[in-house]
Amino acid sequence: MKTGNKEMIPLLKEVMRRRGRKPSQFAKDIGVSHATVSRWLHGLDTPKPASCEKFAEYSGEPLVKVMAAAGYMPGVEATPADRLPEFREYAQLKYPEDLDEDLVQVLEDLIERRRQRRWTAESKEA
Repeated sequence: MKTGNKEMIPLLKEVMRRRGRKPSQFAKDIGVSHATVSRWLHGLDTPKPASCEKFAEYSGEPLVKVMAAAGYMPGVEATPADRLPEFREYAQLKYPEDLDEDLVQVLEDLIERRRQRRWTAESKEA
């Protein structure tokens, strides 16, 4: 396993989970082969910088975080924005009595759909 993959694999899995995508669908979304994504997920290969950039745009994650997870920026600490909680964590802290799991899931799905529309629109413009 390459060094960067220790952080990259969970990041890839989390983004696919959030978007409800299988590896083959995710590969198509970012323009790489299914075999490439499989190698990333099994720690056999690390995304190239260009793929990291596509992944960052697709996922909404900061490019610095993705590049650091891939091992291109060793020793880079997360910026303050990276330390913000994910929406689910924030919602559970802010509204512990008001939001149940179903509502949080609906809101996360809406956020991901908006990101997907933005990603699709930007891809068509390029």
